[in-house]
Order: sequence, then C-alpha cells, then structure tokens
Amino acid sequence: MTAPRRSPRARPLTARQVDAVLRGTFGLRRLRPGQRAVIERVLRGEPTLAVMPTGSGKSLCYQLPALLMPGLTLVVSPLIALMKDQCESLRELGVEAVQLNSALGSAELQEAEAAIADGRAKIAMTTPERLQDAGFRELLHGREVSLVAVDEAHCISQWGHDFRPAFLEIAPQLAQLGRPVVLALTATAQEDVARDICSQLGIPPEGVVNTSAHRANLDLRVESMAGDADKLRRAVQLVRKLEGSGIVYCATIKAATAVHEALHAADEPAGIYHGKLPVAERSAQQEAFMEGRCRVMVATNAFGLGIDKADIRFVLHYQLPPTLESYYQEAGRAGRDGEPARCTLLFLRGDKAVQQFFMAGRYPTGEDADAIVAALREPAPDGDSWTLALLQGRLARPRNKLQVALGLLRKHGVVEADADGAIRLLKHKLKAEEVDALMDSYGKRRDLDREGLERMVFYAQTGQCRWRVLLEHLDGEAPFERCEHCDNCRRIAAHEKVVEHLAQESDDEEVAGESTVQLSRGDIVMVKRYGRGIVEQSTALEVTVAFADGTRRAFLPQYVAKYRARRGKAASTQADGRALPGRVLPALERSEG
Repeated sequence: MTAPRRSPRARPLTARQVDAVLRGTFGLRRLRPGQRAVIERVLRGEPTLAVMPTGSGKSLCYQLPALLMPGLTLVVSPLIALMKDQCESLRELGVEAVQLNSALGSAELQEAEAAIADGRAKIAMTTPERLQDAGFRELLHGREVSLVAVDEAHCISQWGHDFRPAFLEIAPQLAQLGRPVVLALTATAQEDVARDICSQLGIPPEGVVNTSAHRANLDLRVESMAGDADKLRRAVQLVRKLEGSGIVYCATIKAATAVHEALHAADEPAGIYHGKLPVAERSAQQEAFMEGRCRVMVATNAFGLGIDKADIRFVLHYQLPPTLESYYQEAGRAGRDGEPARCTLLFLRGDKAVQQFFMAGRYPTGEDADAIVAALREPAPDGDSWTLALLQGRLARPRNKLQVALGLLRKHGVVEADADGAIRLLKHKLKAEEVDALMDSYGKRRDLDREGLERMVFYAQTGQCRWRVLLEHLDGEAPFERCEHCDNCRRIAAHEKVVEHLAQESDDEEVAGESTVQLSRGDIVMVKRYGRGIVEQSTALEVTVAFADGTRRAFLPQYVAKYRARRGKAASTQADGRALPGRVLPALERSEG
C-alpha cells in the first residue's frame, strides 16, 4: 500500500473567491445564515461540526469548498438515494462527482473508481460501510484527500437518536487518509451528542457552528385523538383536505398498511414505503414521490434520510415519534422551499407503548456481550473466521444489537476486526462482571431514551408555544416566548382577544335586564351569578355561553341579557399563555381547520 499523501493546510481564500464560485457554479447570490461561517472554517483547514436545520443548505457547506480545495472531497453518508440526486445535480452544474455504494452496478462502480484514480473526480460520495473496504481505502491512498464530510453526523454518536454502528469506523480511517480537514454535519445535536461527535472526530469545542432550528414557515399542530378509529378517520380527512404533496409517518408497518388502505378506500391514491418492501419496490415508490407522480407517501421512518424534495406541503405523524429530535427531522422535511407547510401530530396516548416496546429491544445487554465472547472462544463453523453474519446465525440476536455490542467490545480492546470483517477475541479470560461494566453506558442510553419519550409526550400535551418547547430542547433556549404561528399560540391569542374585549369596560357595568332581543353567536352577554360571557349558540329555547374561565353553560333565554357598560378603567388581562386554561373556547379551536 502506498503511503497516504498528507493534505496540505488549506490556502487562505478571500470572500470574493468564495462568492465567485457561489455565483458562477451554483447560481446563488448569497449564503444563508451559518453557511459562510462553516465554509470559511473549512477553507482555513479547521475541523468543524455544523448543526443546521433541515433545509438550511448543509450540502453547500462541503460542495463549495470542494471546488476551492486542491484534492478530493470525500462525503461519507448513509443516504444512498441522496447520493444519486446530489451527483446528478452536481454534474448538471459541471462538477465531476461520483458515488460508490451497494446500489451501483459493476460498470458504474468501475467508472466511479476510475474517476477517483485518474483525478477527474472532485467529490466522491460513499457509505461508512464502503469506507471499511480494503480495496476502496487502497484506491483513496492514490489520491490527495483534502476534505472528509460526515453527513448525518449524529449517527456517529451512541447518544444520538439514530446511532449506526458503522459510523464508528470513520474516525480510525482519518489518519490513513492523511488527516484531511473534517466537516461533520447534522440537523440536530444536543450537547452530549455534539460532544461525542467532536471527541471522535477531533473537533475542538470552538469548532461547533450551531444555527437556530427555528423555521417560521412550519405550522406546528397537535390533535388529541379518542381512539384508533377516530385517528384513522382524521388522518384520511386531513390528507384529502390538505393540498400539495405530503408524508404520513407511522411508527409501525401495521399502522402504515392500515392508513394506506384507508386512503385508497377513500379514493385518495397514496404510495407506501417501509423496510420490508423489496428494494426495487421501495425505489419505485420513492422515485414516484420525488418526481411528483405520487402526491402522498405513507411510510415508516425508513423513508426519511435523503428525502430532498423541496415542495412537501405537509407532514402528518399518525403515531408518536420516539424523541423530539426524530420529530424535528421528519417534520422538517416539509417546506424546504421556504413556503408555508403544515406539520400535524395525531396524539393518542396509547401510542407511547409502541415506542416503549421498540426501546426495550434496541440496545445490547451484558448477556448479549457475554454470548459474543463465549462464541468467539470457540472455533468458527467450517474453520472460517468469525464474522458478524456467523455470529448472528449462531446467537439468533438482532444484527444491530450485535453491531453495537461488538463496537463497544472493540473500543475496549476485547475484540478486533480486520478489513475483511473477520472478528477475533483478544481477551480470553474476561470476567462476566467486566463485560457488564462495559455495557453500563447503554443503561444511561436507555434512561435518556425514556426521558426523550417523556419529552415527546410533553410536547404533544403542552399548552405552551410548540416552537418554544422544541427550541428549548434542541437549542437550549428559545428567542421568544411565543412564535405566534403554532396552534397553541393561535389558541392563546384568540382567547386573549375575547378576554380583552370583555375586560375593556369597567366592572361598573349595567345589566339590561331580561333579554327580549334575539342573541347571536359572538354577542357579549351577562348572566346573573356567572358574570360576563360570549354567546356560542342561540336558539329560541336555549343559549349556550362560554365564560373566560373555560367553562361553557346553557341557559333559558330569559336569564341571559346583552351586556352594557360605561367607559371606565380597563381590567388587566392575562398575557402569559401558559397560565390560561386549556379548554377555553373550543369552538374557536374547531374553526381553525
């Protein structure tokens, strides 16, 4: 193997040079918030973690520097579908970009490898699994690698909401690539996740560029459901009512199938996407949605990373997601063009149990690690070396669990794995209590998962501004008390308007006496013993009145009088929506549509 070329320190580049490439190649006039800070750090050769919301242009943060840096830019990503789209888009712009992944045929793969070998390719996109391949690493050693961009970088952290064991192999490869500049990118990363990413990739604390997750064009809503039948009817009603393309996310394949069938029964054609569909069918469904031939996609979270469709007008969550990070990632696929989009969660408290079930089987235990160590002490079947596939066959445990356990055992020097996937036991006299100690970190991970699910339930039930709750979790703080454009903020504003109207006259009121006038919806009235209220419904036999404390009562018409008052000192109104009753004026809530 030839010695890797050490990537030289990036050349100092002027803002004029950056802007020239921005306009000349990408046809853009200005960079978005955060993009310039990230790009300038990369071009100075400084390792960087960019935490930027979905739709904020993270890909430009490595695509533009790639054209100004001398060598190859390697993009490591789990998003095979997105690689294809990005490569095609870059080639249309005149940028030589290639992809290397399991979805390519042999001819395409050979052409991509040739473009890397002869220096034509400026950008190469691949998966973390491909990076582990000895042949691919040998190919890269023939090129100067200036930049390694790790997309969806939260996958590298065991504390992230979408941890993928294959990402653990990225950091060990950086030295073999000549220690290029590293850029990690993700839409969400809480403090512990960001710290873990930085630790693994050698990014200093000052190398984190974190822009606000707030997206003012997204209308966040939650609707509480009484039961499964009610929820299914409402999902169909919303999909039929909402215009434009949209995604309906379900936590289980069973639920996705039920929603898909209900939409078709209602003459609302929709696609379906989940992990158990054949690869060819999944690809066909995704292409139909991306090209606009399919308006609505019903899907599990298998349909998500890499869905770079700018004009999605709504995302409907049919079941509760496991965390606010997951919810933000999925809801954030709406409105990437900056136009208004609706994000609705149908909340049924029983759906929490679905996520609790998934949580129980997600992480390895000491028993799983004990079983791996015991198996590795024995000869592999047929004299072969132990591999992940052989261990899975022997132990009958989920592949992901085994990958996570092996990654942790490898990190602590208990096992090793070579480039061909052969696994060997290094410590044969490991005690059971030592293995349990290694797995303790996953106990903390399970605790964090439970906390994350409770936070998701809180979001669904809160009467506070939904964007505020989301931003305080994702960013650590929110720049406002109320966003003024989520369902709760609209509800609070409607209530305050009524209260202000009722309170703008002094308490020195005059009551007109028994009413002989036909009352209408919206009239302000006075009822003895109950005070002032607003008419919701009026007939010859009954008047329904809503009061400021959130109650609603029906009276005989003769006991309800129109309210009259003299000008006077206005009463104060409650400005903090968090203290307002949650049941105020339900008629106004229903009128939102």
